[in-house]
Amino acid sequence: MKEKSINLQRTQSLLMELIPEALSSLNDPYVKSLAITDVDCKNGKYDAKVYFDGSDFDDAELKVIRATLRKVNGRLKAYILNATGWYKCPNFEFIKDEDIERSQRLEDLFAQIAIKEETKDSKDEN
Repeated sequence: MKEKSINLQRTQSLLMELIPEALSSLNDPYVKSLAITDVDCKNGKYDAKVYFDGSDFDDAELKVIRATLRKVNGRLKAYILNATGWYKCPNFEFIKDEDIERSQRLEDLFAQIAIKEETKDSKDEN
């Protein structure tokens, strides 16, 4: 996998700060407090995948959130252009971050293994 340039990493970091700030200025209760977990820009800053934590929402709510994010894409871009002074802002594609759910499942499995080992150890002692 190719390393990203320092400028691209800086852009991603700045977007990680500005996107939640821009979303918090909106009136939609779902989108207003949406947790952004990662931003992945492509070379040239033309497209950016924005990952959000959707673990607290069901499928119907996620559908509404995605539709709302598509609608406010222009406002987000305007906010970021105003805050940064850039001449162009990337197009945002919002994606539910699946890594959070995977890591939670792994943590649950490790907890179950630890409990089984504890019960096995306590039986061995008796």
